[in-house]
Amino acid sequence: MTPAQSLSKWFIIKPAAHTERVRFFALPYAGGGASVFHGWERLLPPHVGMYAVQTPGRENRISEAPYTSMPSLVEALAEAMLPYLDMPFILFGHSLGARVAFEVARALRKSWGIEPHHLIVAASRGPHTPEPRPLHHLPDKALITELKRFSRTPQAVLTNPELTGLFLPMLRADFTVDETYRLRESSPLHCPITAFGGRSDPETTRDELITWSRYTSSCFTLKMVDGDHFFILKNKENLLSKIATLIHEEVYLLRTDRHAAATTP
Repeated sequence: MTPAQSLSKWFIIKPAAHTERVRFFALPYAGGGASVFHGWERLLPPHVGMYAVQTPGRENRISEAPYTSMPSLVEALAEAMLPYLDMPFILFGHSLGARVAFEVARALRKSWGIEPHHLIVAASRGPHTPEPRPLHHLPDKALITELKRFSRTPQAVLTNPELTGLFLPMLRADFTVDETYRLRESSPLHCPITAFGGRSDPETTRDELITWSRYTSSCFTLKMVDGDHFFILKNKENLLSKIATLIHEEVYLLRTDRHAAATTP
């Protein structure tokens, strides 16, 4: 890793334990930060570097204004990723993070001719489906009521005016990114897409997950795991076991492709 790479504020980086051959970029759900992926590097294969995405307005970037539109967020994140794309990479996103990851993949292809080796989406409806219950426009009191109903926001935060004052603007900005996003049609990605869903997720149905299949010209795989919308927190060991298997298969294919290229007359 170069000094320029190690200094980026966009990523919390956990280098691979062994020689890095794949980079794994992970994007959190609305209201989440890079800490959502704490410890993931220990459950990924040792040749995989973990790059947890940290967008403005949260955690160590709390003093920065959060993004409120998908295009501006995607443009900035794609540019921040460029120095790291000198080897195969995988994009993973949960909920809002899945749709951001998808748009980043499209932006990288359009502007720089680069695509991820694999796109993994979790707990996310397809990008063509708008949020059925928008929240970003609600007054603070009504928004807090909705957050108590379904989110992972601790009650201690929602009942503390000082903490709420810090948290709500960031969450409202994330909801705005998600709920004002409208898909612009384009050709499918060339990389495989794998979609993960929680069997008890009330927010994202199996049928909604399957619609991701239309956005790849390669293979699509659907995998269901135990848990609700936030299974990446409650069932991360099972999830990461499946992701590790997927990565091992991808690395094997990479080696096979390189060997074939090296032996072709």
